[in-house]
Amino acid sequence: MFVFALIGVLNTATYYGPYLVLLAWFPYLVAHILATLLSMTGSFFLNARFTYRIRPTWRKFLLFPLSNAANLVVTTAGVYVLVDLAHVGSGYAPLIASLAAIPVTFLVSRRIMVTA
Repeated sequence: MFVFALIGVLNTATYYGPYLVLLAWFPYLVAHILATLLSMTGSFFLNARFTYRIRPTWRKFLLFPLSNAANLVVTTAGVYVLVDLAHVGSGYAPLIASLAAIPVTFLVSRRIMVTA
């Protein structure tokens, strides 16, 4: 899980840059969803190679968004709660929300990557 978390930190950085750029043009939830979608491909290949040490396949690639769907649900709910209810700045909320998503995303991605 350590390698998964490390890749998650790298993936968060590749998500966060586009998120901040998109935030200038879109509402925070739209920016969050678009940035999440952009970061999925790199996450798939890094996790296939370094976390699970498997050969990437089209089947796994097409199923991998399910793990990101779990991440998207947890982080989107977290971003909403943090921004609209807790009044945390929209620039920081995704970083905080992503911490809650790590264990959920790990369990779902492991299921997809190892058994699919």
